[in-house]
Amino acid sequence: MDKTLHPAMVSGSISVPSSKSQTIRALLLATFAKGRSVIHNPLDSQDTRSCMDACLAFGASIKQENNGETFLVDPPETFPSTITIDCGNSGTTLYLASGLAAQSGASVTFTGDDQLKNRPVGPLLEALADLGATITYPEGNARIGYPPFTIKGPLKGGDTTIVCHTSQHLSALLLACPLAIGDSRISVPLLNEKPYVHMTRSWLDLQGVSYRCDESMQHFQISGGQSYSSFEATVQGDYSSASFFFCAAAVTGGTVTVRGLDPEDPQGDKEILHILEQMGCTITWIESYAIMVEGPGMGDLEPGTFDLNAIPDALPVLAVTACFAKGTTVLGNVPQARIKETDRIAVMHENLASCGANIEEREDALIIHGRGTLDGGTCKGYDDHRVIMAMAVASLGCKKAITIQGIDAVGVTFPTFFALLETIQKP
Repeated sequence: MDKTLHPAMVSGSISVPSSKSQTIRALLLATFAKGRSVIHNPLDSQDTRSCMDACLAFGASIKQENNGETFLVDPPETFPSTITIDCGNSGTTLYLASGLAAQSGASVTFTGDDQLKNRPVGPLLEALADLGATITYPEGNARIGYPPFTIKGPLKGGDTTIVCHTSQHLSALLLACPLAIGDSRISVPLLNEKPYVHMTRSWLDLQGVSYRCDESMQHFQISGGQSYSSFEATVQGDYSSASFFFCAAAVTGGTVTVRGLDPEDPQGDKEILHILEQMGCTITWIESYAIMVEGPGMGDLEPGTFDLNAIPDALPVLAVTACFAKGTTVLGNVPQARIKETDRIAVMHENLASCGANIEEREDALIIHGRGTLDGGTCKGYDDHRVIMAMAVASLGCKKAITIQGIDAVGVTFPTFFALLETIQKP
């Protein structure tokens, strides 16, 4: 479905959906824990439903109460001997479940949609093989290191080295290795997106898992023979989803308050608030779980140079925001943006250029020569939820409307995005 959006000011207050990353971690840990776990305020989206389907395939029981606001998760008494998991479009489910699958004792085949089949998983699978798992590929799949693949454990422990262009590979190992037979030692010479590893470590800490790592997170030692206990947890609001509304205020010079965000949550995308502050926005915590962002005047944003290695998901919407600054903004050190749902560096370059931006593409960066506005026009959604939402934010400050070709993928993380955006628009 296509959608045409017109320029508008924004003002108002909203609540954003819960964190996708936290919901998926909670569901998978509950599936491999001992006893019933209770998850409050989980996200309902295509990606989290894919994760729920994975948990059900493992044999877990998931009951919903309070109109879906609470999940009761009972782990399987025994795992099936053979499992096929279709992860849909959810890369987080693919990576994190792959590690835990090696501990199920089952032969587990992972697949997904056409987009997911182009997500590289080779470094993770090689590391799991180092630790004792057996990796095979179904007949007809000549692409080693990409889905579909089959994994069978158990993990025995041992030593492995992994280059993590995506943090999710390391998170998968950290969740799986406590359940291994013996101790595991992981060397990480390259780690992008470190805040997401901090998020995973927060779950290990809550579980009392025994592990050690150095300050730079280049070396981990994880004791084997451990287990996960049942838990009760509340999933807080998603900073990644909130970032589009923060930037809507920045682009238009409006004021938006976003409720339901925990200032202590380890989500890395909180960093976007500091970036917007450097660009001239006013950031105010008005109560315990609400943030107000006020943009300067239309076209009055300040340019800057920002390292996005820790927050690659913010690249699309920050690229849009930079177009409404006057001067050159560099969004750099983010090569992993090319291996997300799309090549987001190339896609955002194409979309913004088509709307009148003066923008340059580098191997690991976008350089935007902002002129305080965009022309508008037609762009593509590329089946990428963050690209679609970013271009919707762009429409607010354009000289004329933007038509986004294909918007259905917003359901991956934020099914209510367009409805919420309409509630704060002031034509």
